[in-house]
Amino acid sequence: MRASILLLLCLTALSQTPSSLIADELAIDLQNAEASKDWIFLTSPFVYVCKDAGAGGYEAFPDVCRLSDGRLMCAFYAGYGHVALPNDQLPNGGRIAYCMSSDEGQTWSAAATLYDGPDDDRDPSIVQLKSGRLICNFFSLRKGADGQSYEGLGSWMITSDDLGKTWSVPQQITRTHYCSSPIRELSNGRLILGLYTENAKNSQGSVVFSDDGGKTWQPEVLIDNGGVQLDAETDIVELKDGTLYAAQRPHMSFATSKDHGTTWTVSKAMGFAGHCPYFLRTQDNVILLAFRLPNTSLRFSRDECQTWSENVVIDDVIGAYPSMANLNDGSVLVVYYEEGQGSSIRARRFRVTAKGIEWQSENADKGL
Repeated sequence: MRASILLLLCLTALSQTPSSLIADELAIDLQNAEASKDWIFLTSPFVYVCKDAGAGGYEAFPDVCRLSDGRLMCAFYAGYGHVALPNDQLPNGGRIAYCMSSDEGQTWSAAATLYDGPDDDRDPSIVQLKSGRLICNFFSLRKGADGQSYEGLGSWMITSDDLGKTWSVPQQITRTHYCSSPIRELSNGRLILGLYTENAKNSQGSVVFSDDGGKTWQPEVLIDNGGVQLDAETDIVELKDGTLYAAQRPHMSFATSKDHGTTWTVSKAMGFAGHCPYFLRTQDNVILLAFRLPNTSLRFSRDECQTWSENVVIDDVIGAYPSMANLNDGSVLVVYYEEGQGSSIRARRFRVTAKGIEWQSENADKGL
């Protein structure tokens, strides 16, 4: 079992961490996973969002968004493996695909291509702004001259003003920082995106923001890691008082900002490990934090991120990169991926009650 877990972690880290820090990080991940009292396995009812998007049978890194017409859109990476560089069978490499649901995530349309550039385009996130504009942000890897290596090209965005029927040409957000979370629209209209960057000596979370609806982006703002390597994904939630709260992988640290992301406090440990954090505020003002490790998990806070619940396992697959959306009946949909050959996108539905998380399983075994 240890070997299988380590292999999955290795596969996931290869594409999401463009530097040489993988080995040390994996050792920490495995140690934390085995030490956790919440490291349990279960068989979970779920629906499939997509089993095969037609790009090689590997689907990963999903993000779900509620559209203004009521439908749900799930965007995700599609390729032939965890890193799908261009080859004879897939000349443009991995691409961004999507599926739609008109019944609150019970069933999903066949996959279609959202964007397919000349490089390996991956880890998409999608948001609809108050203006109605859709923004899909992602990052890209370019195939090296040796045909095996790759270089990161930074983070990009495309926009749609017709609910995803057509999309703009790509616009670069940042050349040296990478995204794994959606753009968040703040109460004052600012757009902010959690990022990460790393080099041989240091790694940390960062943010970038726009005050003109995404037309231009200000220089990246680094979040002081307090001397701890925080080498990957960052997500942000706005608290009721306007404070921004950022969670960062892999030791799950947090930092706050009182000026809409212009400056940040030094990161502090949250007390549990996790990868690819994703925030959602429910209709009842409970803040959810979904992540990977152990497996696919979440925690929740009823006091604006002051304290967090015990770990709740969503599923026993360790791919994760979860995303969530509020449903019309007050429940929550969470989407995530499996990891491994033939990885698919899964979804589950739950409610947050006075007692905790209540899983909704009547839709098990549906989906395409």
